[in-house]
Amino acid sequence: MTVFLHGLGHAHPRNEITNRFLEDLDIGTSDAWIIERVGIRSRRTVLALDYIRTTRNRDLSAALEAAEMSNAALGAAAAEMAIARAGIAPDDVGMVIAGTSASDTHSPAEACNVARLLDLEVPAFDVQSACTSFYVQLYLLSLMDPERLPDFVLLVAPDTLTTTVDYNDRSSAVLWGDAAAAAVLSTRHAAPRHILGNSLESSPAGADKVVVPRSAHFRQEGRTVQMFGIKRMTRCLAQLREQFACEDRVFHFVGHQANLRMLDAVRKHCGIPAECHHTNVEWYGNTGAASSASVISMNWDKWKPRDDVAVAGVGAGLTWSSYLLRFEETP
Repeated sequence: MTVFLHGLGHAHPRNEITNRFLEDLDIGTSDAWIIERVGIRSRRTVLALDYIRTTRNRDLSAALEAAEMSNAALGAAAAEMAIARAGIAPDDVGMVIAGTSASDTHSPAEACNVARLLDLEVPAFDVQSACTSFYVQLYLLSLMDPERLPDFVLLVAPDTLTTTVDYNDRSSAVLWGDAAAAAVLSTRHAAPRHILGNSLESSPAGADKVVVPRSAHFRQEGRTVQMFGIKRMTRCLAQLREQFACEDRVFHFVGHQANLRMLDAVRKHCGIPAECHHTNVEWYGNTGAASSASVISMNWDKWKPRDDVAVAGVGAGLTWSSYLLRFEETP
């Protein structure tokens, strides 16, 4: 089954957490320390900077009330961009599938929260897979019966992970930023962009390595997860290149935006030229489920026919997934 991409969107909140801001929190970090280890200079957050400065986000329940923008509202903003780029009306969307690492509500589903904000009365449900949520949404869509799908399906991946961070913990404070990505897809209507080779694998034995508890702060085994991510993304990228690379097409790489050092390691292992490697983690941080799709969206007008974008990511679970986005001439 062919899945066509009609529109892609992204959204970031306005408040910026710079490395200087984190230095001023006096948690044992500095701009040089952060750049050397993760290559991140800035991130965005739905929380007010004064709130982070004075509370360090100790009370997670208070963070949801303090947020200037809900997780669903961020997702709806990305969805509006995706729908506009697709050139369809909101009422043309027949299904909403959402996924996130940090939903504001355990019930209802975040997809229902997003659909309500968009005034959509359609089937809406969540597919949660932490940072790989967007990949898994695509994978699930590829397994569905195209005869039973609506004309257009909206995928939404918002993540406001800064609301889960302990800002006394430098190891997590330097990583996370908030963002959303969204996509309008169809199995019935052709578009000059389509998804190939979507894959999904998991190793639940590592489920305790990355955790966002209900009532505690985000935690992970950073070194273990980073090495796992490098190995799995390298393997995914090599498989996509072996399966789909063509001499007359340009092979690009967009990975899960965990940190710049991790992505550079994958790029070098696979021999990808620097000009074919696309990121936004340096200025937006690790944006969870939104990360790789937001990079592609931010470069939306730059992609050309004969561009192949290999996308690979890892997330809690532990789960890894990949797909190839192929750009062709207008059908």
